[in-house]
Amino acid sequence: MDVKILSRKDIEKLDVGIDEVIEVVEAGFRLKGEKKVELPPKIGIHPRADCHIHAMPCHVAGQMDVAGIKWISGYSTNQEKGLPYITGIVCLNDVNTGFVKAVMDANWITAWRTGAATGVCAKYMADSDSETIAIIGLGVQGRTNAIALANVLPKLKRIQAFDLYPSQSEKYKDFLGDKLKGVEIALCATAEEAVKGADVIVTCTAIVENPKRYIRQDWLKKNSLSIAVDYDSSFEAGVMVAVEAFVCDDLNQYIRTQDQGVHFQKGYPGVNDILGDLGDLCSGKIQSPMKGYRSAVLMGIASHDVLTADLIYRKAEKTGIGKVVQI
Repeated sequence: MDVKILSRKDIEKLDVGIDEVIEVVEAGFRLKGEKKVELPPKIGIHPRADCHIHAMPCHVAGQMDVAGIKWISGYSTNQEKGLPYITGIVCLNDVNTGFVKAVMDANWITAWRTGAATGVCAKYMADSDSETIAIIGLGVQGRTNAIALANVLPKLKRIQAFDLYPSQSEKYKDFLGDKLKGVEIALCATAEEAVKGADVIVTCTAIVENPKRYIRQDWLKKNSLSIAVDYDSSFEAGVMVAVEAFVCDDLNQYIRTQDQGVHFQKGYPGVNDILGDLGDLCSGKIQSPMKGYRSAVLMGIASHDVLTADLIYRKAEKTGIGKVVQI
């Protein structure tokens, strides 16, 4: 059996654009809303405190017809060691035979599909005239979320950025300065300073079991969208419930995680307080109001991973990038 192996360097050579990733992520949400995606909630193990390793399988039917799985870890303790928080692999299967056809680095995929999902969320829930965003947590996902938001918010002028680790701030500014010409990167001394006045607020911190939830509802601009890509680690419950609309990326996964009693307790929205998920939004089943407080929790779903991996695989096949091995 021939299997295509793609390293991170191989993927970077393909020069995949954020617009391309947003396109496939949005298509995955739309197909999910049309009931054409088989997406079991992620399962995981927790070898160390505040660390997880998740298995995320998915089949996207319809015009895509892609199947695969991501095996991904998130170790909050890695940041203190100077190591990446997220590491893993994505495996694609031939849908007709079940054979593995590709194995590739998951770090690039996870970083950019996470930003892309935030971009899709903002496309459907943020004011298109938004000029200021706040990013809390300036690691890899803080970078990709900013770039994705710049892609969908044409009037973006200012990014207010904060991280608990000051060393991240200048790296963040240098990275985005080359990619977002004409957008001011304001490094803030506190999370409150970063959040105030922002049209869209995104938190990209480490996911922990006992969060402090330090971002308060009364810091927020009245007409704003708050997006958590770090589960319930940053926003206090009021940010998620005192709103015109709350959505998640996958209702089934959100409710199951809440029922397990680890995340989304102590005031986060229950099933009766949720407008729907992004599958419902992208397929036109529901619409979000565009004024007032709006919020979303994006836990990450496997359709993003397999569709982004399929995009990479198709480009690699055309260009001959990657290594084929026999297993």
